[in-house]
Amino acid sequence: MRWSRYFLQTVREAPGDAEAVSHILLTRAGMIRRLAAGIYSLTPLGLRSHRKCERIVREEMDRSGALEVELPILQPRELWEESGRWERYEREEILFHLKDRKAGDYCLAPTAEEAVTTMVRAGVTSYRQLPVTLYQIRTKFRDEIRPRFGLMRGREFLMYDGYSFDAGEEGLDRSYAAQDAAYRAIFRRCGLDFTVVQADSGAIGGTASEEFMVLADTGEDAVVSCAACGYGANLEKAETGRRPAPWRDETEAPLVEVPTPGKGGIDDVVNFLGITAARMIKCLVYESEQGYAVALLRGDLEVNEVALKHVLGVEHLALASEEKVERATGAPVGYVGPHKLPWEKLRVVADESIRDAVNAVTGAGRRDWHVAGFVLRRDAKVEQWGSFAQARAGDPCPRCGKPLAIARGIEVGHIFKLGTKYSKALGCAYTDEKGESHPAVMGTYGIGVGRTMASAVEQHHDGDGIVWPLSLAPFEIALVSLNPADAPTREAADALYDALRQAGMDVFYDDRDERPGVKFKDADLIGFPIRVNVGGRAFKEGQVEIVRRRDKNVRTAPLAGALEAVRALRAELLGG
Repeated sequence: MRWSRYFLQTVREAPGDAEAVSHILLTRAGMIRRLAAGIYSLTPLGLRSHRKCERIVREEMDRSGALEVELPILQPRELWEESGRWERYEREEILFHLKDRKAGDYCLAPTAEEAVTTMVRAGVTSYRQLPVTLYQIRTKFRDEIRPRFGLMRGREFLMYDGYSFDAGEEGLDRSYAAQDAAYRAIFRRCGLDFTVVQADSGAIGGTASEEFMVLADTGEDAVVSCAACGYGANLEKAETGRRPAPWRDETEAPLVEVPTPGKGGIDDVVNFLGITAARMIKCLVYESEQGYAVALLRGDLEVNEVALKHVLGVEHLALASEEKVERATGAPVGYVGPHKLPWEKLRVVADESIRDAVNAVTGAGRRDWHVAGFVLRRDAKVEQWGSFAQARAGDPCPRCGKPLAIARGIEVGHIFKLGTKYSKALGCAYTDEKGESHPAVMGTYGIGVGRTMASAVEQHHDGDGIVWPLSLAPFEIALVSLNPADAPTREAADALYDALRQAGMDVFYDDRDERPGVKFKDADLIGFPIRVNVGGRAFKEGQVEIVRRRDKNVRTAPLAGALEAVRALRAELLGG
């Protein structure tokens, strides 16, 4: 393809709304264009990379034995009510809703558990027809409250979603393992440095799930890991070993009230009393569909609200307003004390970090006062314990006790063991060898195609632009004619372009009437893995320059041997 006949315009300035590296560089490279918040158009160049990523996903899924289908994006409310997700997703503001001319309610589906389960229940009756794994690569919609980061968090996006149906848990384990292996192959082929971590199943549901995270400084998710034993989880799912207690082996002191005028925050109290935050116990009041709940934990720790939801057994959780806190506990925010709670009206849960707390500081139950010498066992009662403190770097690993580390990551894939949640709700059953009926055991799997493409940019870039892995580059080779107005240079470049194309090379020919410096900047910005320069001093010596984008390494080759030299560099890049 010749640039002079191509629809491509690079941009020198970063877009004003861009935060992520991939958003900036894909826009500047002329690969995406913003249409509205969270909605992006792919240009011909951007679509080429997108399609390459899609092709890799499809090839590996076909290789795994999964079968491709196409399911409707527009789905009726009745189907989602049957599964129980309409109301939940409506509360979480995930679904795009619409009505047809007959006032029927529909949604634009962000996932397709309902549709695929309906398809399978109509066609599978016996265990002999299982296992089966179906997948699609389709546009999805999600009503993101705050779309951002370009292709990383959009409202419309291309997604692979797969669904396995098995007769029993052992079958699910095999299907899950097959998807896991396919995911690893996909992300390796995309040139990504990734890790697999335990994750929360969230709104999808299920018994277990794992996330495939691409490690990048610009990632919006936190990945907790242990280098010693290999433990890994996202921040929502991460556990820790037992943290050293600040009150270990201390003798119990009497409970005394101390004035703390205007000191309602942890930092204020710590500075005022000259103690550490770990010495404090904070009381956080939440509201859920079950009413008010108070979470007790050490003052230097933060609540993992996903873990707290599981401990409380609720779906929705939010910090109560100041007015509601005082109404529920009788004390203002910052001064709530465990020993002053109306236990008969509130649900109270304590984190393991304070199980043996002695001589702690906490709220006194009235404004401008705290208590010191607080002993949890002596001064208050706890009916429910749980682990809901957020993991921190340096906390002990739950498996081996070594220090945990936290890095930034981008979720590009997620696999879930769903079990029978949807098959029971939607009546998708099979009969076993005894003729007894059982709900199919399901798994569900997702990969964000555009997000994977953008993640490659997050991981592979430098100060001049994108550094594409060969597998995702819009074109593998940029052929640059340094002086098209010069007939011998133009003719040599044209001839090499024809030779590369005839050899099946993926080549983009910059034949524009522009200065060499402009062409070099554009090539580096777009990130073609290989650049071949025809013209200048090298051409006068019968040579061409061949540049490897990732490190700007320049080698020369005779014009007559340019094709073989490019082929050799391509093989080198394929080998890593």
